Amino acid sequence: MFDTLSFKMRRWLVLLLLLVGMPLYIVAAVSAVGWLESLFGRLPLLIELVVYVGLGLAWIFPFKGLFKGIGKPDPDAAPITWDDER
Repeated sequence: MFDTLSFKMRRWLVLLLLLVGMPLYIVAAVSAVGWLESLFGRLPLLIELVVYVGLGLAWIFPFKGLFKGIGKPDPDAAPITWDDER
């Protein structure tokens, strides 16, 4: 899905996702747990832990392809040559 995007566009999307999308997702996840608590009362600690861990991992799977290779140098850029390599 994200393979057709350029490296720079993927980098910008990752930055946007981490700076804007992640805080919004955190607010939504905490609100969802609050909604569960309003329905069922305070959840047992182990179930609450499983819910938070599940919500913490759930956002990763749709964006896994976007994050692949972001930590590596741009494959389309010219290689870096140092002064002592000439």
